[in-house]
Amino acid sequence: MSKFIIHGGRRLQGEITPQGAKNEALQVISATLLTSEKVVIHNIPDILDIRNLIALLGDIGVKIEHLGPSSYSFQADEIDTEFIAGEKFAQRCSSLRGSLLVVGPILARFGKAYFPRPGGDKIGRRKVDTHITGLIKLGAEFSVAPDNRCYILESPAGGLNGTYMLLDEASVTGTANIVMAASLAEGATTIYNSACEPYVQQLCCLLVAMGVRIDGIGSNLLTVHGCRRLGGAVHRVLPDMIEVGSFIGMAAMTRSSILIRNVSHANLGIIPECFRRLGITIDERGEDLYVEAADSYEIESNLDGSVMTVADAPWPGLTPDLLSVMLVVATQCKGEVLIHQKMFESRLFFVDHLIDMGAKIILCDPHRAVVIGLDHQSDLKPNHMHSPDIRAGIAMLIAAMSAKGTSIIDNIEQIDRGYERIDERLRALGADITRAE
Repeated sequence: MSKFIIHGGRRLQGEITPQGAKNEALQVISATLLTSEKVVIHNIPDILDIRNLIALLGDIGVKIEHLGPSSYSFQADEIDTEFIAGEKFAQRCSSLRGSLLVVGPILARFGKAYFPRPGGDKIGRRKVDTHITGLIKLGAEFSVAPDNRCYILESPAGGLNGTYMLLDEASVTGTANIVMAASLAEGATTIYNSACEPYVQQLCCLLVAMGVRIDGIGSNLLTVHGCRRLGGAVHRVLPDMIEVGSFIGMAAMTRSSILIRNVSHANLGIIPECFRRLGITIDERGEDLYVEAADSYEIESNLDGSVMTVADAPWPGLTPDLLSVMLVVATQCKGEVLIHQKMFESRLFFVDHLIDMGAKIILCDPHRAVVIGLDHQSDLKPNHMHSPDIRAGIAMLIAAMSAKGTSIIDNIEQIDRGYERIDERLRALGADITRAE
């Protein structure tokens, strides 16, 4: 198990460019299974989850060519259909949550898919009902494997059929799986209460380039007109909005000035404004963001003077993946804020580590925490921590960079799942971070 050794209390300086969006890359790479023709994807992040998915596709017969930094071509013209329809494939997928996204394409194109039980982060229950219910409405037959380790979905003899469905929740990965399956279904599929995050919009744009007609892209009402056959395409992954938010948080916690390059403002949504409400000055400079250093950041209050709440919500609301970062930043702002994590019941449990570092946090329940900012009047103390998931891991790293002294973070493989060479890139800004076994 690898670890980071961080000597904190150093100010950062310079510029940094966000990697390609992890969540989008997982979707568009999975979509290459829908066609036998070549699909080229640029700006793919070099992170553990993506490497694992690419390796999985290679093992089932996809021809993969590394075209250069962050660029790959995929051609799924000789798939091992016996392997993908077996339980060994499902077991292989069970440790990688992103592998859920291959289920829709495999089911639609090859007629049968094993659906692994969710793996990945240890952040509480992550149900897959939306995925399965949507695929069943397209005509798939559902059953449970004899050993109860995975689910089995099979298309009817004539293939999947378009239909109308109202999703029980605006699940990003659920919407993606259904849209991909609907792309090869007979007729039109209308999906109401679909997720409309930029990741889903980008997936839809790729599918349109592959020959699918999709109405309502960017809204919560999608209509997918299925095709018998999809073609090849070229696609570029957006910058990762979660990395952009993480870099904003790092700048604020270390009271540093940082220029974040090529952020794609139109696809950041409410993220910059949420950080501004914590008192952070962020300037837009073309497609770049400049985070200005300050000795103090004051949290806004509501108009009636009450404590502000920062909560996650479906797009265009705040992504839940940034609440951990915003929480740790608030510990050194001036004022109070309630952090409300609605989606996952265990994602706030990492605050015990921050409390050990001297942060003033009241964990109200598994979903809510009140943060009383120290305004840098009392520095966080170094700590030895264990990363439970990607986003808690990066929040711990940000806290350690602020704390004067030496901190250690174990289980950094979790951070590597979502952040490309983060230690190298932060050292270029002046951070003192060492990777060790």
